[in-house]
Amino acid sequence: MERWQNVNRVPAPAIIPTYGPLSGMRVLLTGSIVAAPFAASLLAEYGAEVIHVERPKVGDPYRNQAPIIMAGDSEEKPFVLAGPEVPASQKVSTGWIQEGRNKLSLTLEVNMKIPEAREIFLSLIKNCDVWMENMVWTEKLGITDAMLFEVNPKLVIAHVSGFGRPQFGGVPEECDRPSYDPVGQAEGGYMFINGFPEPSPPSHATSFINDYLTASFCVNAILMALRHAEKTGEGQAVDVAQIETMSKILNDSFVNYFQLGTVKQRAGNKVPIFQPGNLYKTKDGYLYLGAFGPAVYNRALNAMGIDTEKFPYTLAGCSTEAINSEIGIQLNAEIEHWMVSRTSKEGQEQLKKKKVPCAIPQTIADLAASEHYC
Repeated sequence: MERWQNVNRVPAPAIIPTYGPLSGMRVLLTGSIVAAPFAASLLAEYGAEVIHVERPKVGDPYRNQAPIIMAGDSEEKPFVLAGPEVPASQKVSTGWIQEGRNKLSLTLEVNMKIPEAREIFLSLIKNCDVWMENMVWTEKLGITDAMLFEVNPKLVIAHVSGFGRPQFGGVPEECDRPSYDPVGQAEGGYMFINGFPEPSPPSHATSFINDYLTASFCVNAILMALRHAEKTGEGQAVDVAQIETMSKILNDSFVNYFQLGTVKQRAGNKVPIFQPGNLYKTKDGYLYLGAFGPAVYNRALNAMGIDTEKFPYTLAGCSTEAINSEIGIQLNAEIEHWMVSRTSKEGQEQLKKKKVPCAIPQTIADLAASEHYC
């Protein structure tokens, strides 16, 4: 009998405080960078106890993601950038502060060919409700879903990857590919439609939007699988792939392709199917205005002092054809003139009074100073 078989489950939480709707859940994470760790952070924010396993002497690569900061020497500069000469114990990655939060950490070489590592890993599996991983090649480490279900029949296994796992379908050679956020955006169809029309190239969304969305889908899948385990006593394995996440947020692209044979193209900031819907230049910056539907359209034009009888919605704003018609082009010129004649704040205030959806693009400094956010 192996030692892990004599291990009794310790009720969760064992170390962290009790809080939130997921209190009592324990999650084992053997994932790195953003998608899987962020999913685990979300579960932790709801009360789950998360154990993050990192490789000995290596750790999560995100620990070394620039910029790296250290304690400053004054109230004016509580933190400063840290150079390579500063010991690791005295500095930390800002990315790691964001994505490594709310987790208990330990180091372990997750390789079932190492007897001690096998005992520790399976003991953790026995004590957890969820195992999340994005290691891709787990079979090479001696880990299979079937093996883990024997250890913990109610376990929920979440496989997070770029291209999915072969046991869930797909081409095995494709499933074996490594991936990062922009790779998933490109292969999932998102990058092609993001950006400005040709000859401008496709563009990837920054801030790892693919990883964060994949994490959200992962949390959703985990909670559904946990519900199944609660009702049936049977665990499940879920497959969460970056490319599927991206293909899920392409709006009506697939429907238009299969029903009409059309391939959605990049349109930049301008909405191609109604107006006003664009990021407009103002006297001192930019203001986004979106007016979808006749009621909001009329409110928007009234707020800007534009005659709705001269520019009726059906002729100037309701479709691609209307936007590109002579009267639609004239309306766009009127809106652009109105926008550039005032500051972003002035334009926003006038539009807000008429309940017209609009927004000034905010910097992180703007958000940090916002009374509404903070």
